[in-house]
Amino acid sequence: MREVIALDAVAQGVPEVLVGDAALDARVRWLHVSDSAGVARLLDGGELLLTTGSSWPVEPAELTRFVEGLIAAGLSGVVLELGTHYPAVPPAVEQAARAGGLALVVLHREVKFVALTEAVHSRIISDQTDALRARDEVRERFTALALRGSPADFIVYQLAQTLGAPVILENRAHEIIAAEVPLALEEELFTDWELRSRSAHRRTDQRRERGAAPGPEDWLVVPVEARGIRWGDLLLLPGPAHPAGRAAVLEQAAIALAVGRLADGDADEWSRISRRRLVDGLLAGRFAGAGGAAARLEAAGLPLRNARLYGIVASGAPVSAETADAAARSLRGRAIAGSAPDGVAAPATAILLSLPADVAFGDDTAHAFARAICDPQSDPDRFVVSIGQAAEGVDDALGSLHEAVDLGRGRRRRAGRGPHLRRSEDRPLVQLVTALRGDHRILEHGERMLTPLIEYDLARGGDLLDVLEAMLGHPGNRTAAASASHLSRSVFYQRIALIEELLEVDLDDGETQTALHIALLVRRSAGR
Repeated sequence: MREVIALDAVAQGVPEVLVGDAALDARVRWLHVSDSAGVARLLDGGELLLTTGSSWPVEPAELTRFVEGLIAAGLSGVVLELGTHYPAVPPAVEQAARAGGLALVVLHREVKFVALTEAVHSRIISDQTDALRARDEVRERFTALALRGSPADFIVYQLAQTLGAPVILENRAHEIIAAEVPLALEEELFTDWELRSRSAHRRTDQRRERGAAPGPEDWLVVPVEARGIRWGDLLLLPGPAHPAGRAAVLEQAAIALAVGRLADGDADEWSRISRRRLVDGLLAGRFAGAGGAAARLEAAGLPLRNARLYGIVASGAPVSAETADAAARSLRGRAIAGSAPDGVAAPATAILLSLPADVAFGDDTAHAFARAICDPQSDPDRFVVSIGQAAEGVDDALGSLHEAVDLGRGRRRRAGRGPHLRRSEDRPLVQLVTALRGDHRILEHGERMLTPLIEYDLARGGDLLDVLEAMLGHPGNRTAAASASHLSRSVFYQRIALIEELLEVDLDDGETQTALHIALLVRRSAGR
């Protein structure tokens, strides 16, 4: 109705809104011209009535019943031209319209009804054409995404960009698979997500039972399903209108996601995507605050309350998200797996493990967990599981993850029966470097100590840093250090002499060894 009033053809009649506000939000499906007192029985709903009122009832009570009949028929509004029959709007008409929330506009100047009708219908048809064109574009876009095999998180991202509003994809257990939400809203939105999600589903079901259309503040919920299988739901939060209709766009995205699930077969691609993005985002610092990150993790099904968290890096063999979570469930916990962290040789996987506070994650339990996640097709002797210290809360869990990453960047053991465990408790220097990783002074220390070796290796493709690491990893046993470097003893001793010359230090000095060890750990912690 607001758009109708703004048309030039209507403006020529000098319109005055007598009943407006929320009534002007009513959508106009068509314009109907009639002066008949029985026009209500000819309406289907959504029409705008253009009239002079020449055949309207005379008595106030009959006028009230006449307007109430228009409202019951679903009329969007009335435009009454004054002067031809009515010099002013009858009070009964205005009162009934106001009571029923029916938009009422009067025209103070005579207009050609045919011109006004043409203007309104042209606008309606133009909007419908735009909507059809927009729906075609949306359908082509999401069909192309489905045919290309685009992952679920990218489809959700494209959906959020298209609609300019937050979008969440969840599974049937109300665990978040992918979400495009402003970081500032994450904590508020994802805290107690299951309760919030179930409430949105319940309200949606109630609207559908009543046959009511969703309001501007309502969430839209569309199932992702095909061939009788329902994998989850797409939830769209309030946002701007879209020419194709927000619900229609949401449905197209749901179809693309369903096609993707059919193509995945038995593989649970959703779980892998959701958990990988969470772990990778934590390590990369892509979260606004600890509260938002905690809410997001819990919404994805990782318990944080009354739980101990462990950052883990598994290297030497691939680990799937499903395998990691299954191994955690055997310990009454949950796990999410990410990608290979920077600086850890592939194949490698970052894992965040949550265990109940009463479950001890000692070496026996950790070895069982490592054996459970190790790919049976891989060599277990090359499989290394690096474990950060136990943590409570997101901040400490992030520190535990970084400890595990720093441990994972060390040289792999190649002898002995695996899988092999590395625990941060056994590597106090790693814990120290991880705790101080953001301090500029420790970064400057590492740069100052190692610059001659770094520049030498970069310029000549050398291996002095690796040789130094091997020597520090086997203090007092240079034969073992030479073997770890894959060098003969004579060549190894030549490298050691060159390192001492470049750094102008004595590598037999204990304090020097400690300082260089810290410097190397700092460099490895940066993924180099």
